[in-house]
Amino acid sequence: MKRDVVNLEPGVESTPPIAPVTEDPRYIGARLPRHGIERLTQGQGQYVDDIELPRLAHVVYWRSPVAHMRIKGIDDRIARSMPGVLMVATGQDLAKVCKPWVAVLGHLTGMKSAPQYPLAVERACWQGEPVVAVVAETRAQAEDALQHLVVDWEELPLTVEMERALAPDEPVIHPELGDNVCFSRRLDVGEVDRVFAEADVVAETTFEFGRHTGVTLEPRSQIAHWQPAEQRLTVYHSCQAPHMMQDLYARQFDLPAHAVRVICKDVGGSFGVKVHAYPDDFATVALSMLLGRPVKFVADRLESFTSDIHARHHRVKGRIAVNRDGEILGFEIDDLTGIGPYSMFPRTSAIEGNQVVNLVGGPYRHQHYRAQLHVVFQNKTPTCQYRGVGHPIACAVTEGLVDLAAQRIGMDPLEIRARNVIPDDAYPATGASGIKLEVLSHEACLRKLREMMNYDALRAEQAALRKQGIWRGIGLATVIELTNPSAAFYGIGGARIASQDGATVRLNPEGHVTVLVGVGEQGQGTEAIYRQIAADAVGVDIDQVRVITGDTDVTPYGGGTWASRGAGIGGEAVLLAGQALRGNILKTAAVILNREAGQLGLHRGQVVDAVTGEALLPLSEVGRIAYFRTDTLPQGFTPELMVTRHYAQRDYPFIFTNGVQASYVEVDPDTGFVTLLKHWAVEDCGRVLNPMLVDEQMRGAIVQGIGGALYEECLYDEQGQMLNANMADYLVPMAAEMPDIEVAHVMTPTRSSRLGAKGAGEAGTAGAPAAVMNAINDALAPFGAHVHSQPITPEKILRALGKVK
Repeated sequence: MKRDVVNLEPGVESTPPIAPVTEDPRYIGARLPRHGIERLTQGQGQYVDDIELPRLAHVVYWRSPVAHMRIKGIDDRIARSMPGVLMVATGQDLAKVCKPWVAVLGHLTGMKSAPQYPLAVERACWQGEPVVAVVAETRAQAEDALQHLVVDWEELPLTVEMERALAPDEPVIHPELGDNVCFSRRLDVGEVDRVFAEADVVAETTFEFGRHTGVTLEPRSQIAHWQPAEQRLTVYHSCQAPHMMQDLYARQFDLPAHAVRVICKDVGGSFGVKVHAYPDDFATVALSMLLGRPVKFVADRLESFTSDIHARHHRVKGRIAVNRDGEILGFEIDDLTGIGPYSMFPRTSAIEGNQVVNLVGGPYRHQHYRAQLHVVFQNKTPTCQYRGVGHPIACAVTEGLVDLAAQRIGMDPLEIRARNVIPDDAYPATGASGIKLEVLSHEACLRKLREMMNYDALRAEQAALRKQGIWRGIGLATVIELTNPSAAFYGIGGARIASQDGATVRLNPEGHVTVLVGVGEQGQGTEAIYRQIAADAVGVDIDQVRVITGDTDVTPYGGGTWASRGAGIGGEAVLLAGQALRGNILKTAAVILNREAGQLGLHRGQVVDAVTGEALLPLSEVGRIAYFRTDTLPQGFTPELMVTRHYAQRDYPFIFTNGVQASYVEVDPDTGFVTLLKHWAVEDCGRVLNPMLVDEQMRGAIVQGIGGALYEECLYDEQGQMLNANMADYLVPMAAEMPDIEVAHVMTPTRSSRLGAKGAGEAGTAGAPAAVMNAINDALAPFGAHVHSQPITPEKILRALGKVK
């Protein structure tokens, strides 16, 4: 059948045009609403807290009210006698059934962390660490009993500020580790000292990034159900990686993996917060095993602020060397990041800082780079991987330095980027840090952005308004985002997190298709694109496709949802399985019709003549005969109408997405207030599978990035107490503050897969903080002021302007 070139949406570039991957491309690339949205908006979703099981008990946790304490004694006599209370458990109780863990990765040389338990044993090391569990028949009964616990503790010396963590006189949180260093890394490439000494201009500054956290609509939650008669554990979980959690529960409780089932139904957002294993995850399972009945844990909003992971706590000293003609010669950074008292299990808290080292300077063709990283322990909530994982820090440092350099040499910020990005025809390429880049399109993205935002006219408007005392700024950020990771990310470090994913596609007797895939739905629309891919791959209408995810007993083994891998890894597995099923359907139809399979095609639910397109056999008839009338088929032929295929990206450690963002803001120099006027993004995520979903993913991610740039920060006092652990004081971006966000695309598919899809879910978060920061500093340029401390608050702006001290 004829294979036409895909017709792209207006505003989507593709050079050369991208050929379709299926015979009848109807859905891949189409703008379709997210499947299941009606069910969710009608309140028909099923989240963990909606699930009720027979004999269900409820657990609440007494969490440390201070940042560092020795547990001297626990008096639980009154709590145990309260109505409905089933158990009060301590760290020593749960340590009898759950092994401790140490969260390190083997390829991060020298990394260390202390053993951690489901509940604190002897010491609690951050405000919010779980210490005592109270299980009762109802949540209210458990909370009532919690008030009657009497815990005797002794406060211990603190290490709170990461800048002090390495000081000789600072308390060492875990004396057995020797110091407060979790991980250090140094990278020195090229001739950094020489190029900085010979450069016409060296610009430098210090960047600060405040801690913030993911505020998901559904908090972390789970139901653990240990069935003693079957010696089997079932966990209903709001998480991102069911098979990872299956493996962890099996190992920590000495169970065979087949005796553990993890089920993720609807998940109300994750953003990386739900890709980690928390102490209370293991504690809830341990309690179910001790009681022999299901136990539910749902974090309330207040405890989420000190028990969910935090992220982005960095101080980076950076400098850039450039020549007068705008050539970027080199970068140098020194990154200090604080991660709390433990590395998180199993992905570790050193990954974010390691990513910063790998990604700074990434879009540019310089070859001289030096980086130093220190990851330190502190008595605060643990930090770990949150949407973007180091990308927003690396991008803000890189792009902030590029803007400083452009200002110093008097060059337009867009022009300096155009001169220095790796040319689109120079790929594959290797970045200065050693990252392998398959194919990117920064030149095309910059051209498209200039046209899209009418850049020259916007600069003219900015100049005219400055004469009227209106201070507006334009900020730019080039972006790279690692997606579709190979086993090089975790496998080589010893973490049992799958880099591959599988999909099973089945033709049902009535001619409909069922897809089972390991990558789950977290609200980003993966189920929708799997329906699109499967419908095109098999050759059926999309309303005849059903997708099942999130059940380790049902779906093929896979890595889950993280690192923007849903489309590129899970989608490729669905494509391969769908195309294999299509081939098997045609083989079966050929036997039924007594024709050669090569003479047949499959078109919109009908087996057709490949030459004339004449409909010969509906899929419902193929299914009926294959399942119920095999007696009519030749001896020795068995229809195979259920196919499983797996996919792992192996060509590169990662497949990089790229793009460019721009922000237009207005700053009031009297109040320090920032008004966001417009935001633009040109994204290249390879083949765009659903422009509507990709655009909304980008917009949502940009809003999340703006939150970190302007509003969100976990504030602590000198005693390690979080001061704004509530929704009244912790600021999240709201619709009223957000600008219009315009999104466009360039498409350069990866050759590592047939689908050619890269990831897109985190790129908006990666670039938005840099673009907004640069726009604010552009507005402040006439005053000779700049701010590189995020979140950029009115107070910081007024301080930069010298109006407050």
